[in-house]
Amino acid sequence: MNRHLRQVALVTALALLCCRAAQSQPAGNAAWDGWQMLEGKWVGEGTSELGRGSGYFSFEPDLLGKAWVRRNHSEYPGVNGQPASVHEDLMIVYIESANGRTRAFYTDTEGHSIHYSVTLSADRKTVTFLGDVQPGQATYRLTYVSLAPGRLSVVLEMAPPDAPGRFKRIVEGTVRRT
Repeated sequence: MNRHLRQVALVTALALLCCRAAQSQPAGNAAWDGWQMLEGKWVGEGTSELGRGSGYFSFEPDLLGKAWVRRNHSEYPGVNGQPASVHEDLMIVYIESANGRTRAFYTDTEGHSIHYSVTLSADRKTVTFLGDVQPGQATYRLTYVSLAPGRLSVVLEMAPPDAPGRFKRIVEGTVRRT
């Protein structure tokens, strides 16, 4: 009987270890299906209200597959007496555990902090980040569209505080994976 109890204890311990190991593995990619089009390091050029600019960013899965992190760096030359400028930002994309919605938190060197709702189009070629509407603040929409493997269109739009649905392009460009 002692031998039988030891075998049961061993099997139980092994089962618990297997369950523990499965819990520590990265989340299944099902929640992030379609996001592979954004993965990698990117470079590009575009235009903004500051003029023509260039930059680069990375978009990578992190935290054992629980989130994606984007780090962005953009440079704009001085024009019309304005000095050259640099913009950097960080965005963390995650799945809300309470409801399964994809959300993002964004912050930048200009002092912006934006909470986004995120959607992936049915054809998995467009990812849209729509900023939460906040009274008295502009609303932002950031859209990535897959043009071809390794090429994306990027558009940032802003709607004024008094017209949250009336978006105007403020930055647009194309990027290529490096």
